[in-house]
Amino acid sequence: MTLFATIGLMAQSHYKVDPAHTSVNFKVKHSGITFVNGRFEKFDGGIIGSLDKMEDARVFFNVEVASINTSVPMRDDHLRSADFFDAENYPAMTFESSRIEKVDDQHYKLHGKLQIRDVTKDATFDVKYGGLVRGENGAETAGFIAKSSINRLDYNVAYDPDGAGIGKEVIITLYLEFKKATL
Repeated sequence: MTLFATIGLMAQSHYKVDPAHTSVNFKVKHSGITFVNGRFEKFDGGIIGSLDKMEDARVFFNVEVASINTSVPMRDDHLRSADFFDAENYPAMTFESSRIEKVDDQHYKLHGKLQIRDVTKDATFDVKYGGLVRGENGAETAGFIAKSSINRLDYNVAYDPDGAGIGKEVIITLYLEFKKATL
Protein backbone atom coordinates (compact mmCIF):
# COMPACT_ATOMS: atom_id res chain seq x y z
CA MET A 1 0.00 0.00 0.00
CA THR A 2 1.36 3.39 -0.89
CA LEU A 3 1.89 6.15 1.63
CA PHE A 4 -0.91 8.19 0.03
CA ALA A 5 -3.39 5.30 0.24
CA THR A 6 -2.48 4.75 3.90
CA ILE A 7 -2.95 8.45 4.69
CA GLY A 8 -6.30 8.40 2.82
CA LEU A 9 -7.57 5.47 4.92
CA MET A 10 -6.40 7.12 8.14
CA ALA A 11 -8.14 10.38 7.21
CA GLN A 12 -11.50 8.63 6.86
CA SER A 13 -13.78 8.23 9.84
CA HIS A 14 -14.53 4.74 11.10
CA TYR A 15 -17.80 3.86 12.81
CA LYS A 16 -18.36 0.51 14.50
CA VAL A 17 -21.78 -1.02 15.13
CA ASP A 18 -22.93 -0.80 18.75
CA PRO A 19 -24.40 -4.26 19.49
CA ALA A 20 -26.16 -3.03 22.64
CA HIS A 21 -28.25 -0.61 20.57
CA THR A 22 -28.61 -2.51 17.30
CA SER A 23 -30.93 -5.32 16.25
CA VAL A 24 -31.01 -7.50 13.14
CA ASN A 25 -34.61 -8.60 12.58
CA PHE A 26 -36.58 -10.57 10.01
CA LYS A 27 -40.09 -11.81 9.42
CA VAL A 28 -41.45 -14.54 7.17
CA LYS A 29 -45.04 -15.40 6.38
CA HIS A 30 -46.27 -18.59 8.05
CA SER A 31 -48.99 -20.72 6.46
CA GLY A 32 -50.00 -17.69 4.41
CA ILE A 33 -51.93 -16.17 7.32
CA THR A 34 -49.46 -14.44 9.67
CA PHE A 35 -45.75 -13.84 10.25
CA VAL A 36 -43.00 -15.44 12.31
CA ASN A 37 -40.52 -12.87 13.62
CA GLY A 38 -36.91 -13.52 14.47
CA ARG A 39 -33.58 -11.88 15.02
CA PHE A 40 -29.88 -12.61 15.06
CA GLU A 41 -28.10 -12.02 18.36
CA LYS A 42 -24.46 -11.85 17.20
CA PHE A 43 -23.17 -9.51 14.50
CA ASP A 44 -20.65 -6.81 13.75
CA GLY A 45 -20.24 -4.15 11.14
CA GLY A 46 -19.03 -0.71 10.34
CA ILE A 47 -18.97 2.38 8.19
CA ILE A 48 -15.81 3.84 6.72
CA GLY A 49 -16.19 7.40 5.52
CA SER A 50 -17.85 10.67 6.37
CA LEU A 51 -21.47 10.84 7.48
CA ASP A 52 -21.60 14.27 5.83
CA LYS A 53 -20.99 12.59 2.47
CA MET A 54 -22.61 9.15 2.89
CA GLU A 55 -22.53 8.56 -0.88
CA ASP A 56 -18.75 8.06 -0.59
CA ALA A 57 -18.84 5.82 2.51
CA ARG A 58 -18.38 2.05 2.61
CA VAL A 59 -20.62 -0.17 4.75
CA PHE A 60 -20.01 -3.76 5.81
CA PHE A 61 -21.93 -6.13 8.06
CA ASN A 62 -21.50 -9.72 9.28
CA VAL A 63 -24.11 -11.85 11.01
CA GLU A 64 -23.42 -15.08 12.91
CA VAL A 65 -26.06 -17.48 11.56
CA ALA A 66 -26.04 -19.75 14.64
CA SER A 67 -27.24 -16.80 16.74
CA ILE A 68 -30.73 -16.97 15.19
CA ASN A 69 -33.54 -16.53 17.71
CA THR A 70 -37.27 -16.88 16.98
CA SER A 71 -38.11 -17.60 20.67
CA VAL A 72 -38.80 -21.26 19.82
CA PRO A 73 -35.64 -23.37 20.42
CA MET A 74 -36.81 -26.32 18.31
CA ARG A 75 -37.53 -24.00 15.34
CA ASP A 76 -34.18 -22.22 15.84
CA ASP A 77 -32.35 -25.57 15.71
CA HIS A 78 -34.18 -26.43 12.47
CA LEU A 79 -33.27 -23.03 10.98
CA ARG A 80 -29.58 -23.69 11.80
CA SER A 81 -29.75 -27.06 9.99
CA ALA A 82 -28.95 -27.83 6.34
CA ASP A 83 -32.69 -27.43 5.56
CA PHE A 84 -32.28 -23.68 6.01
CA PHE A 85 -29.05 -21.80 6.82
CA ASP A 86 -26.68 -24.77 7.26
CA ALA A 87 -24.83 -22.88 9.97
CA GLU A 88 -22.19 -25.58 10.32
CA ASN A 89 -20.97 -25.08 6.74
CA TYR A 90 -21.97 -21.42 6.31
CA PRO A 91 -21.48 -19.77 9.72
CA ALA A 92 -21.89 -16.15 8.55
CA MET A 93 -24.04 -13.96 6.35
CA THR A 94 -22.25 -10.91 5.00
CA PHE A 95 -23.08 -7.62 3.33
CA GLU A 96 -20.66 -5.21 1.72
CA SER A 97 -21.77 -2.02 0.02
CA SER A 98 -20.96 -1.25 -3.58
CA ARG A 99 -22.53 2.22 -3.64
CA ILE A 100 -24.80 4.49 -1.65
CA GLU A 101 -27.40 6.59 -3.43
CA LYS A 102 -28.69 9.72 -1.69
CA VAL A 103 -32.46 10.17 -2.05
CA ASP A 104 -32.68 13.19 0.29
CA ASP A 105 -31.03 14.36 3.53
CA GLN A 106 -32.49 11.46 5.53
CA HIS A 107 -33.01 8.69 2.96
CA TYR A 108 -30.55 6.55 1.04
CA LYS A 109 -30.45 3.44 -1.14
CA LEU A 110 -27.69 1.16 0.10
CA HIS A 111 -26.57 -1.14 -2.74
CA GLY A 112 -24.23 -4.04 -2.21
CA LYS A 113 -23.51 -7.75 -2.17
CA LEU A 114 -25.40 -9.97 0.26
CA GLN A 115 -24.01 -13.45 0.88
CA ILE A 116 -26.17 -16.17 2.45
CA ARG A 117 -24.99 -19.78 2.36
CA ASP A 118 -23.05 -20.27 -0.90
CA VAL A 119 -24.81 -17.50 -2.84
CA THR A 120 -23.81 -13.86 -3.26
CA LYS A 121 -26.34 -11.56 -4.93
CA ASP A 122 -26.98 -7.85 -5.36
CA ALA A 123 -29.21 -6.44 -2.64
CA THR A 124 -30.57 -2.97 -1.91
CA PHE A 125 -31.63 -1.60 1.45
CA ASP A 126 -33.81 1.46 1.95
CA VAL A 127 -32.05 3.42 4.68
CA LYS A 128 -33.35 6.20 6.88
CA TYR A 129 -30.68 8.26 8.63
CA GLY A 130 -31.86 9.06 12.14
CA GLY A 131 -29.17 11.59 12.93
CA LEU A 132 -26.00 12.04 14.93
CA VAL A 133 -25.58 12.56 18.68
CA ARG A 134 -22.74 12.53 21.17
CA GLY A 135 -22.84 9.35 23.26
CA GLU A 136 -22.19 8.94 26.98
CA ASN A 137 -18.42 8.91 26.46
CA GLY A 138 -18.52 11.82 24.00
CA ALA A 139 -18.17 9.65 20.91
CA GLU A 140 -20.26 10.43 17.86
CA THR A 141 -23.16 8.00 17.52
CA ALA A 142 -25.17 7.72 14.30
CA GLY A 143 -28.55 5.99 13.96
CA PHE A 144 -30.12 4.30 10.96
CA ILE A 145 -33.03 2.05 10.01
CA ALA A 146 -32.36 -0.23 7.03
CA LYS A 147 -35.07 -2.32 5.33
CA SER A 148 -35.09 -4.79 2.48
CA SER A 149 -36.76 -7.98 1.38
CA ILE A 150 -35.28 -11.00 -0.35
CA ASN A 151 -36.53 -14.24 -1.81
CA ARG A 152 -34.96 -16.93 0.39
CA LEU A 153 -34.95 -19.40 -2.53
CA ASP A 154 -32.49 -17.11 -4.36
CA TYR A 155 -30.00 -17.91 -1.57
CA ASN A 156 -30.52 -21.69 -1.51
CA VAL A 157 -32.65 -21.52 1.63
CA ALA A 158 -34.99 -23.90 -0.15
CA TYR A 159 -36.91 -25.86 2.49
CA ASP A 160 -40.63 -25.78 1.51
CA PRO A 161 -39.81 -24.47 -2.00
CA ASP A 162 -43.49 -23.92 -2.86
CA GLY A 163 -43.81 -21.50 0.07
CA ALA A 164 -47.03 -23.13 1.30
CA GLY A 165 -45.95 -23.24 4.96
CA ILE A 166 -43.01 -20.86 4.97
CA GLY A 167 -43.17 -17.81 2.75
CA LYS A 168 -40.53 -17.20 0.12
CA GLU A 169 -40.17 -13.49 0.91
CA VAL A 170 -38.08 -12.56 3.93
CA ILE A 171 -38.51 -9.01 5.21
CA ILE A 172 -35.35 -7.67 6.84
CA THR A 173 -35.28 -4.70 9.23
CA LEU A 174 -32.15 -3.47 10.99
CA TYR A 175 -32.19 -0.84 13.72
CA LEU A 176 -28.61 0.40 13.81
CA GLU A 177 -26.37 2.56 15.94
CA PHE A 178 -22.76 3.13 14.94
CA LYS A 179 -20.18 4.74 17.24
CA LYS A 180 -17.20 6.61 15.91
CA ALA A 181 -14.09 4.58 16.58
CA THR A 182 -10.89 6.08 17.85
CA LEU A 183 -7.88 4.89 15.88
